[in-house]
This record gives sequence, C-alpha cells and structure tokens, in this order.
Amino acid sequence: MQTITNGCVLSSADKMSFDHFEYKGVRFIKGMYTEEFLNHIENEFEVFDDDIYNVTFPKSGTNWMIEILNLIKHKGDVTKTNATPIFSRSPWYELPASQEQVQKLDSPRIISSHLPHHIFAKSYFKSKAKIIYTMRNPRDIIVSLFHFTKILSLYTPIENFQNFIEEFIQGKVAFGSWFDHVKGWMQMKDHERFFFITYEELLQDLRGSVVRICKFLGQELDDAQIDSVVEHSTFKSMKDNPMSNWSQMPSDIMDQSKGAFMRKGISGDWKNHFTVAQSEYFDKIYQEKMKDLNRSFFWEQSS
Repeated sequence: MQTITNGCVLSSADKMSFDHFEYKGVRFIKGMYTEEFLNHIENEFEVFDDDIYNVTFPKSGTNWMIEILNLIKHKGDVTKTNATPIFSRSPWYELPASQEQVQKLDSPRIISSHLPHHIFAKSYFKSKAKIIYTMRNPRDIIVSLFHFTKILSLYTPIENFQNFIEEFIQGKVAFGSWFDHVKGWMQMKDHERFFFITYEELLQDLRGSVVRICKFLGQELDDAQIDSVVEHSTFKSMKDNPMSNWSQMPSDIMDQSKGAFMRKGISGDWKNHFTVAQSEYFDKIYQEKMKDLNRSFFWEQSS
C-alpha cells in the first residue's frame, strides 16, 4: 500500500508501525490500553481533591516533572527517589497495568497522564485537584520520539526522518495530534488549578521553575530543600539514578542497548536532524494549525 504526502510516495514500510485503536479520535497502543478501560477512567476514575496531575504530550518532559514533583513532595529528601522506580512513583492512570500502583500512592498523589483534555477524567473538573502541564518545542519532540521508537519494542520504527515528520504532523502517533493536545489543554490556561510550563523554561532556570511550582502547589520549602530538589532533578543526576533512568524496565520491552531512554536532555537538538527545507515545511504547518491559539511560546522565537 502507498500513500502520497508532501509530494512523496510512502510505502507501508516507511510508516511508523504499532498496533493501535482509536478512542474519540486519538490513537492508543493495543496491548497497553483498551477502549473499555479508557471509557472507565474517563467516566468513573475517582480524582481526589489533593491530587496533582503531571500531564504532557509524550516526550515533553514527563519524567523530569515526575522527579521534580516527587522531590518537592518530600521536601528535597531523596530516599523515595533513590528507592522506587520513577514509573511507580507517579504512574500513568490511563494504563490498566498501573492501577495497583495508583491505588497505593500516598497523599497527595502525583499521577502522570498523556491524555488529551477531551478524554481526561471527568471527576477532575468537579474537584480541587491540580494539573501541571509541561510543553516542549514540537520539533524536539519529533526528534525524541524518532529515537524512542527505536528502543521500545511496541514500535517498528521509521528510518526515514521526513516520513516520521509526516506521521507526527498527521497525528499518527500514540496519543494523537500534538497540536490538538496543546490546544485542548490550553483552554485551561487561566484556571487557578492549572499551571503550564515549558521544557525550555526548566532548562533555562530550573531553580526559578521549582520555586514557581512550589508556589502553585502551596508547598513551602526552605532554600536548602529547594537546592536539593534542583540538584537531584538535573539531567545528569536522573541519568545516573537507576530508579529514574528506566533501566529497571525489561529489555524485551525497552532495549536500551539500541539507545538511551535519557538521551541528551537538551533543547534545540532538532537542528541536528531537520534540514532547512524540513524546518520551513514544519513551520508553515505549525503556523497554520496554531494561529487561533493567540499565544506565543519560546520556540517560536528561537526556531
């Protein structure tokens, strides 16, 4: 089978392959998720008033924010961080396999999610729970996803980078369209229980970002505690911590001999992958899809 896109002919072998189904217009990986369970957690999942939700589109800084939030929760104490795998500290509530971990979380629960706004747990919108939404330059997300598909066994990766860009633009990746995800959640940008931050802001000023997050959460940490949060949530610290670098995952699920889960932890790596033509092409589509958002982001000035 062939598809014509951007003037190029793509064969099925050029497409990112993963067994999937669609739920309310969003792609999910078969075997990890089910339509029945997504319907259940959308309509029946119980959100507690003191819950903290770490929401992202994949590869936007999810694990970084898990580390930061858990260190803030424990006021800089690294005991939990050094003893419990990161995916158990803040499990993804939409994953059926994570339900036992979610139920075991101590209050306040820090729960992760990649779900778009329109299928998030309905009980959240009637609660006092808080959401921290982390965004990232979509070009860097494309690069990160491109490498991630090479180590995750659920994917048959695309070798052609142009074709990968096309799949991303068309929302043919897990959790669907980045554009829709961001625009959906940014409807809440002025809500007092919603805090958004970018990966780039975290890189530029991690300590200042931690202070802002503490204020949003109503957490009072002294300078030494904040310093500890910052020190232990750096890329190097997390990469060196076996409880944070996903090395606990079985190699038949995530084979890090083919590439590191924590690869670079930088902004702007897209410049090492995109050609000038690819960047101009993506920028044109970005401008069209984001024109109604009426908000500018760091990467729009630096691309």
